[in-house]
Amino acid sequence: MAITVGSARLGSIAEVNVVPLIDILLVLLVIFMVIRPPVPFGLGVDLPQTQQEVAAPLPGLIVVQVLGDGTLRINQDPVQWQDLQGRLQEIFKMRGSRVAFVRGDNALEFGDIARAIDVMRASGINSVGLMTTELEIAR
Repeated sequence: MAITVGSARLGSIAEVNVVPLIDILLVLLVIFMVIRPPVPFGLGVDLPQTQQEVAAPLPGLIVVQVLGDGTLRINQDPVQWQDLQGRLQEIFKMRGSRVAFVRGDNALEFGDIARAIDVMRASGINSVGLMTTELEIAR
């Protein structure tokens, strides 16, 4: 705040500079707007959901199991390493969703699991997930 006092010729003129006060008020207004968000009001609404069209029922999960002795299974069907890519391509030929899971025994090195994942990706599977205990229970 500043007060201007006039010169000797004009007499005394007292004037208050209010610009700093306005600046302070605007800053306080912004601070209070940020600190106190508006309180929501009204009732909650449960909107109806649209029904999604499903052409065919979703097929079951495809799980490639790598056992401790190095053998493979696709959903409990034994398969050889050299036949894995062809079998997966045959399975996923008519499916729209290209998602599969890989499950390995605890005694395996991750290199064996990575080899299976590489073969699965090479056969055209877009998404390869690791099978966990929770997924097995839900299945």
